[in-house]
Order: sequence, then C-alpha cells, then structure tokens
Amino acid sequence: MPDMIKGDKEFENIPSIRSKALRINLNENIYGTFAEIGAGQETVRNFFRAGGASGTIAKTMSAYDKDFSDAIYGVEEDARYVTESRLKKMLNHEMNLIEERIVREKHPEKLFFAYANTVATIDFAKKYKGHGWLGIRYQTKPEEDYSEIILHIRFHENDAVAQQITLGILGVNLIYGAYYKYDQPRKLLRYLYDHIDKDKIEIDTINFSGPKFDDNVDNRLMSLQLIKNGMTDAVMFGPDGNNILPARILYKKNILALRGSFRPVTKVNIDMYERSYEMFLEENKVEKDRTEVIFEITLSNLRAEGEIDEEDFMDRARLLCSLGHTVMISNFQEYYKLVEYFSRYTKMRLGLAMGVNNLVDIFDEKYYRHLSGGILEAFGKLFFKDLKVYLYPMRDPETGEYTTSENLKVHPRMKELYKFFKYNGKVVDIKNFNENILNIFSREVLQKIEDNEDGWEDMLPKGVSEIIKEKQLFSCQYANEAETLKE
Repeated sequence: MPDMIKGDKEFENIPSIRSKALRINLNENIYGTFAEIGAGQETVRNFFRAGGASGTIAKTMSAYDKDFSDAIYGVEEDARYVTESRLKKMLNHEMNLIEERIVREKHPEKLFFAYANTVATIDFAKKYKGHGWLGIRYQTKPEEDYSEIILHIRFHENDAVAQQITLGILGVNLIYGAYYKYDQPRKLLRYLYDHIDKDKIEIDTINFSGPKFDDNVDNRLMSLQLIKNGMTDAVMFGPDGNNILPARILYKKNILALRGSFRPVTKVNIDMYERSYEMFLEENKVEKDRTEVIFEITLSNLRAEGEIDEEDFMDRARLLCSLGHTVMISNFQEYYKLVEYFSRYTKMRLGLAMGVNNLVDIFDEKYYRHLSGGILEAFGKLFFKDLKVYLYPMRDPETGEYTTSENLKVHPRMKELYKFFKYNGKVVDIKNFNENILNIFSREVLQKIEDNEDGWEDMLPKGVSEIIKEKQLFSCQYANEAETLKE
C-alpha cells in the first residue's frame, strides 16, 4: 500500500502553524494521542483551534501531578521526570492504548501516532531557563512498524508563557514534518524552526529511528546539521557512535578536553591524551569515576573551501569512537567559549590539553577584537574557572630543541599576561611524553594516505590504519587494491 499522506500542492510553500495543524486534521487517516507534561497542552491546543480535530485526536492528557504520572507511566529509577526515558515510557503507554482500544479491522486505513513531551519551563527565580524532551512515534502506512523522532530542547526565553507558546509551535512543526517531510529529513530538521526565532529555543540532540529512517538517516550527520543550521553550539557522540545528550555526560563532572583536527588521529594525539589524563587525575578532588574526557573538533576544522565536508567529518568521528572516546563537535572557535559551555553543566575542575601552537594562538589578540574587553575579558572567562592547561611540547626538527611553557614565545605585549597565568599554575607542562613520536603530524600522515605511500600506518594508534583501509577513509586506495587482488 502506498503512503497515504501526499498531495495538496497549496501547502508546498511554508504554511502557517494553523495551516499545518489543519492539514493534519483534514487527513482522515492520521489518528493519535497527545500527552504533554510541564508546559500545559500547547501543542494539541493548536490542533483544536485549527478545526476538524475530532477525526485526528483520539485523546489528549496531561498528568501534571507526579503521583498520577507515576501511576500511569511508572516510576523512574532516578526519580526524575524530564528525561528521555520518561518520554519513551509515555510514547509506549499511549501507543499501546491506541492499539488496544481501536480495532484495526474496523479502521484498516488509520495511521496511528503518539506525540508526547515532558518539559520544565523557567523557574520563578529565572535562574534555570528550562529544558525538555519531545517526540512522536507514528506510521505512514497502516501495516508498517512505527518510526520515531525524539529531540531534546533547551529554552532561552525568559518567560514561562512564551516558552509554552514556542513549545506548542515546535510540536506542530514536528508532527507535520514527521508526516509530510519524512523523506527529506534535512528539510524536516530545518522546518522545526518554522515561525520560531532560533534564539528562543535550542535543539541539542535529535534521533531518528524506525523503517522510515534506519536505511537513509545517519543520526550523527543529522546532529551536524543542528550545528550547521545554528540550532545548537555543540553535539556529542559516545564511543558506540550514537548521539548522546551533552548534559547527560557533562553534568557535575570533571572534564578534560582535547581539541584537534584528528585528521586522522595519530599516536601524538593519544600520547597527549594519556599523559594529560594521568596528570588530571592527580589534581585535588578529581575522581576517576566523576571525570569525562572529551575529544573536541571545532566546526572551523570541518570546513573545506568554505563548506563542511560531511564525509570527512564522518571519517574522524568513526576513528575516535572506535578507540573508545567521546567526541564533541562544536561551533566554538575560541577556547573561552568552550569553557563557558562546559560551565553550563559543571562547577568542578576543567582541564584543556593542547599543543604549543594552540597556546600561542590563545594569546593572539586578533581573536578577541569582537569583545569590548578584548583579550582580558576572554581570559577572565577562560581562567576564572577552576581550569588548568596541560601543554604538550613541540620539538624543532632541525635543532632538536623542545618548546615548553618555560621558553614559549608569545607577542611582546602578551608576555607579562602569559607569565601571570604560567606562574600561578594555570599552565603546566605534560611530563613523560613519548619523545619518539614528536615528528608525527596529522597533515603529513594524511598526505601519505592520499599519495598511497608506505609507512603511515606506524604513525597511528593500533587498529586505526586497518579501519582506514577497510572503510577507504581519507581517499585511501588500499582497500580498492585489496579487492582487485582478490578478483
């Protein structure tokens, strides 16, 4: 049976929220439940007000009282209510009720759905602006399994009523996109912000699953779209390669971050990580089980000739995840913005591991001309937190001399500022580094791969070269040659 939700050319231009809700309502086959907790019933309200809702809405509910909510959806192990786990329980429960109460034989053409959200809006003190989870489980053919779209949002508006209205618009956009743009997931993502200013709400995690998406949607690439479209500043992937909510990983944790291009990840990158991690764990109050290591790639490092090379991004993410690391893609060119981002989630210790060139760049005034307080404002944001820089040395290939924090040269105007942070223990040298690998540079490894030269395998961590060859990453031709030999 073909999909039953196409047509209506009048809707090809971006419609109003009322028009979107009305189109859903006028489709006699779309039928489901709305369950909303924490911000009123703002999504379903749009469908009621559009008209024709009687054929679409099976039920609408809002279990605001926690005891009632627990009685309906069960008790969460962590006793929290605004979680992905809670959202999925809501979707499961409501979808099961539809299937139990609606006889499929009587309604063979119906396309079932369950929409749910669980959110916390801004508090009375306006200290915490709030966040939430929302999602839809649905089908576009009566006989097919359910597909699912789930996203996490962070509110930026300073008024609870305004947040409720924005959430309601987003909910309509999600339901409409799920039915009419599922075959164009990138457009679906962009259309979530129809009639919403991007400074009102942030989408920092999204996941697509089910028969409509499993074969043609890579959730990591969709996360990259969140940054490209200005919907969020950072996304994260776990060692399994799947999207993870930054707050889940970073909340109340000590954080050690390593920024790089990792194109590809080399033995130097791993040595920097291992040595700085050892030193970080020796810091006061840093416990291993409350510490996260983040490999971060900035958006600027993903650009090629002004555009993001998405396959190149995928190559780097696969390799880092294969080594068991958590990867973060950010829109932060300056380090102080990265530190500010981490500070959203934790007040504990922060560490930055970097090479000499990166530290020299930090003391370059040109990066801070947009700040009214210039470099002093940036450094106030960077170092006022409980932060320390772990500096990996550089060796001159001609003289063999090492550059460390002791002889590092910054601009003469920055010399005293650098000394202040250096001698107050904010910059420390990484010890026990591997002297035998300091001649390895990612750009040279990449060139060898592209030129099909020998010897680059020994410059990479164990197992990485095999993945590059097998997956033909970074224009690697070895896998092609291996297949030719087999034939």
